[in-house]
Amino acid sequence: MWNPYKNITPVTRRRLNNFKKNRRAFLSLRIFLLLFLISLFSELLINDKPVIAYYKGEILMPIIIDYPEEKFGGFLAVTDYRDPFISDEIEANGWILWPLVRYNHQTINYEIPSPAPSPPSFLIEREMRCQNYPGGIDDKNCNIWNWNWLGTDDQGRDVLARLAYGFRISVIFGLILTVLSSSIGIIVGALQGFFGGLTDLFSQRLILIML
Repeated sequence: MWNPYKNITPVTRRRLNNFKKNRRAFLSLRIFLLLFLISLFSELLINDKPVIAYYKGEILMPIIIDYPEEKFGGFLAVTDYRDPFISDEIEANGWILWPLVRYNHQTINYEIPSPAPSPPSFLIEREMRCQNYPGGIDDKNCNIWNWNWLGTDDQGRDVLARLAYGFRISVIFGLILTVLSSSIGIIVGALQGFFGGLTDLFSQRLILIML
């Protein structure tokens, strides 16, 4: 059986064991990794495009392929799948599988019951929450999947969607920056140690200026 600790030095193993004994830190790491893993699949969970659709005998993948609206009887170059005309047309000739949250980081919710920024949907009574939908409280689109779980920002965009997409970008950028800065530091340090003399002196002063 593969042992991940086999090639780890005793000092590193002791540090890992000490970290695991810190329950709060270890739990925080698990939560962070779980959230980051979920954010990697944001398009499948939080998106204003269906994950998959079946229309007139054809399987469609809207999250991968941008279909023109004319395919569904419209005339725009970009399909708005949240448009009742488009969604009703697809459902009349097939079916739609939506993500859990039907917004992405740029989607503007024009049905919010109060001026933006609006509070979370679960804090608003149903009658008020559905008042801007064409069918009111009986409108099929006024459902839990169209809720703004954390409300909207000042432009009517879903806060939960923006957090998910923004979290992923921030973490990936931080990881890339860390890898690049560490690689550059190792290379510069190796050159300083190998050549020494003026190379070491010049490089050290250049680093101090940058800092």
